[in-house]
Formats: sequence, C-alpha cells, structure tokens
Amino acid sequence: MAMPVYVFDAYGTLFDVHAAVARHSDEIGPQAARLSELWRMKQLEYTWVRSLAEAPYIDFRELTAQALDTAAALTTGPLASELRAQLLGAYDRLDAYADARPALEALKAKGAKLAILSNGSPDMLASAIGAAGFDGLFDAVLSVGARKIFKTAPSVYTLATERFDAPPGAISFQSSNRWDVGAASLAGFRAVWINRGGLPDEYPDMAPALVLRGLDELPRLPD
Repeated sequence: MAMPVYVFDAYGTLFDVHAAVARHSDEIGPQAARLSELWRMKQLEYTWVRSLAEAPYIDFRELTAQALDTAAALTTGPLASELRAQLLGAYDRLDAYADARPALEALKAKGAKLAILSNGSPDMLASAIGAAGFDGLFDAVLSVGARKIFKTAPSVYTLATERFDAPPGAISFQSSNRWDVGAASLAGFRAVWINRGGLPDEYPDMAPALVLRGLDELPRLPD
C-alpha cells in the first residue's frame, strides 16, 4: 500500500504572513495592520499579473520587496531603510501557526510523505523551515521557481505529482488560500481548505474535497 502524500502551501497555511509586520508594529504605528494587509494583497496580485501576462519571471523574494514598497506608499509613506530591511528579513523567519508542528509530526508518525508546494523561492522556504524548527519533517520542498511561473498555473501543481510519482487523486493538498485550493481541485488533488477564519466559500465550481478549521484536524482523517 502506497504511503499517503500530504502537500502543503507555505505562506498563510504553515506560516503566518502577518507575523513580520506584527513584530514591528510599534515602529510602524497605527497603519501597521493596513500595511500588512496591503503587503499580502500586492504580493499575490503581482504573482497573478506576471503569470497571466507571461511577463519575465521574477522570484518571490523580489516581488515581496516590491509589494512592501507599494503597501508603504499607500499607507505610511516610504519606510526608513533599516525598518524596510527588518521587515523583509522577518519574512524569512515568519511564525509558524501553532497547529502546524503537531499536525506535521502526527502525519509523519503515521508514515505519510510530506511536502511543501509554494510560490516562495527556495532560499526563503529554507529559512522559514529552519526558523520554525521544521527541518527533517518534509520529504520535498517544491518551489514554483522550477517552472518559473506562479500559482495558480496548472504546471506548478504537477511538481508534486512528478516528485512523488503519484496520480493527483492520491495527493492531499492543504492550503488556507481558497484560490489555491480551487486550482488544486482542478488539478485533480484532494484539495483541503484550511479555513481558520471561517471565511465564506468562493469558486463553487472548484470546490474543496474538505473544509477544516485548522491543521490539527488533519491527523484524524483516514489515510
């Protein structure tokens, strides 16, 4: 019997994308929450626009920096160079969600194969994994850099099927991003939406196989 395969999105699913700004909220001031929200929105927008326009590939680290500058221009104004560097550096050491490690360890103990499939560049992912103490938990860390196009391009999701030599239906794909879950569903994965915030559903024709409140519910699922 083949080992079950669980593939995870990284940013927003395993790692809290708002942790970077939260660490420096006092320095940023009252616009901190809005800055963080816009930073994430622009980061994703830039990946989608570049992919749809078939623009030259720029890795996630550079797009993250561009998105921060735009978010600052729309809120606080240009950031001091030291604060900007601190925020970008913090993105390499984002806090992991509290439910992430127990879920990963429990799945690993059951014999599951674990992987990350992310827009993040390999060096960003390596830093985040190391900072969270997740070294050794993953059998593969897959970056869209191998395809030079971002999610939700269908070719990105085949990185997982190729790595594990498994049909899409044999792979459970977890993401907190509903658009990512929709694309994974179209790719044939068992797509699981980690809906921590109780958000309303979207994309009814690209439905998840399952909706969970957190990663801690995963180990209870049948393999």
